[in-house]
Amino acid sequence: MITFLSKQYIWLYFKYNMVDILNFINGNFAPSIHGNSIPVFAPSTGKIYARLADSGKEEVELAFNAASNAFESWKNTKSEDRFRILEKIASLIESKHEALAIAESQDTGKPLWLTRKVDIYRAAANFRFFATAALQFSSESHFMEGEAINYTLRRPIGVVGCISPWNLPLYLFTWKIAPALAAGNTVVAKPSEVTPYTAFLLAQICQEAGLPPGVLNIVHGLGASAGKAIIEHPGIKAISFTGGTATGAEIARIAAPMFKKLSLELGGKNPNLVFADCNLDEAIETSVRAAFTNQGQICLCGSRIFVENSVYEEFTSKFVEKVKALKTGNPADESNFLGAVVSESHLQKIASYVELARSEGGTIACGGNILHPECEFSGGWYHEPTVILNLNHTCRTASEEIFGPVVTIIPFEGEHQALEFANHGRYGLAAMVWTNNLQRAHRMAEQLECGIVWVNCWMLRDLRTPFGGTKDSGVGREGGQEVMRFFTEPKNVCIKYN
Repeated sequence: MITFLSKQYIWLYFKYNMVDILNFINGNFAPSIHGNSIPVFAPSTGKIYARLADSGKEEVELAFNAASNAFESWKNTKSEDRFRILEKIASLIESKHEALAIAESQDTGKPLWLTRKVDIYRAAANFRFFATAALQFSSESHFMEGEAINYTLRRPIGVVGCISPWNLPLYLFTWKIAPALAAGNTVVAKPSEVTPYTAFLLAQICQEAGLPPGVLNIVHGLGASAGKAIIEHPGIKAISFTGGTATGAEIARIAAPMFKKLSLELGGKNPNLVFADCNLDEAIETSVRAAFTNQGQICLCGSRIFVENSVYEEFTSKFVEKVKALKTGNPADESNFLGAVVSESHLQKIASYVELARSEGGTIACGGNILHPECEFSGGWYHEPTVILNLNHTCRTASEEIFGPVVTIIPFEGEHQALEFANHGRYGLAAMVWTNNLQRAHRMAEQLECGIVWVNCWMLRDLRTPFGGTKDSGVGREGGQEVMRFFTEPKNVCIKYN
C-alpha cells in the first residue's frame, strides 16, 4: 500500500518502485479477483510506473452489493453528519496537498505548478462546497388557495455510477463523487485507467476521514470492461459521465432503454471571439492561457480563435510571439508552461491533426512538432504549442476536437459572421467573447449555441452555476443545485385541507 510521502522522497519513490493501484470496495483495498493488472505509464518519461487492478463485472457486482448494503444507513444519515465527513475529506486533501500535486503530475504529465495551483485545490473545494450543499439543499412548496398544499420531497436515488476522465483526474472525480455523496447516494466509481493514481489516494483519504464502508466504492479497469459493467448494471440507477462524445453516445445507447438518469459531459471545440473594441493585450494574454493550459487537454479550452479583421494582424502577431516563448518539458520545472500529453497514442493523434491542417492548406505559424526533451524525459510524450492560420472555419482541423496544444486563428467581419463561425459544428460547450461593448456582449451571449459564455475572461468558475453544454457536448448540467437535483428524485406530496 502506498502511503503519503514527503516531497523530497516521492519523486525517488516513483523512480525506483512500482506502485500497485488497488480497488476500494466496502472500505477495503483489494486487487482484481483474477489478479490481472494493467500497466500505467508516466507521460513525462514514457515508462511504466504502476500496475492497475484490471477489473470487470465481478468486481462491479461486489462494489454494487457493498453500495446497496450501505445505502439505507447513508440515506438516513443526518445532513449535518454527512457535512462533517465530507468536510473532513476536504481538510485531509488540503493537508496532503503537495503529495497529491506531485502524484497528479506524475500520473498525467502536466506541470507541477498547475496541479499545485488548480487540480488539488479544486478537489478540496469540490468536497467543501458540496458538504455545505448538503446542509442548504431545499425543495419547493405550492399553495392552492383554499384547497391544498403541495410540497416536493427530494430523496437520494440509490446506488449511482460515476465515471471520470483522464485530463483532470482528481478535480473531475471529486466533482462527481462529492455531490452524489452529499445528496445521500452511495457510489460505484471508475476513474480513467490512464490516470488512476490520485483516485486511489482519495480512497485512502476517505478511509481516514471515517466515510462508512460501502458508501464510496472505486473499481479500476478499462472502460470496455469495468466501465461498461457499471453502465449495464440494472441496480445502478444513474450514470454521471465525463469524457468523449462517442463514448457518451454508447453510454446513452445502453442506459436509455434501462431508464437510468444520465448526465453526460462530453466534448468541446470552443470558439473565442475577439472584437476590435476589446482590451487587446488582455485578450491575447488570456487567449494564450485558454488555448494551452494543461497542454490544451481541457474541454473548455478556446481552440477556435476568431478575430475581427481590423485587429487580426496585430492579434495574430502578438499571440504567436507569446506562444513561441512558452516552454515545454519536465513537469517539475516551474519555467515550463506545458508538460507531456497524456499518452503516446494521444500524441500521435495530435500530430496527425497538424498534418491534416497542412493538407487542408493551413499555415503553421509556430510549433507543429513532436518534442524530445533531454535526459530521462526523452521518452516522454511532448508536443509543441501550435498555431495554425489560413484555414476555413468549416474544415476538419477547425471543427473537430483535437484536445491538444493546437489552435486555429481565423478572421471575421462583423457580428453576423462571428456568430456564423462560432455556431458552426457539432459542439456547444463554452465560448469566450472579448468586447467592451456591453450591448454586443449581451447579444452574443444570447445567440451563441453553448452552455457557458465567458465575457472578457476564461475559466472564472463559480461552483453554484450550472455547468454543461448543448448539441454533441452533452446532456444535463452539473454544479450547484443542478447536480443536487440530478442526484435526487423529486416526489410531489399534495395534502388537501379539511
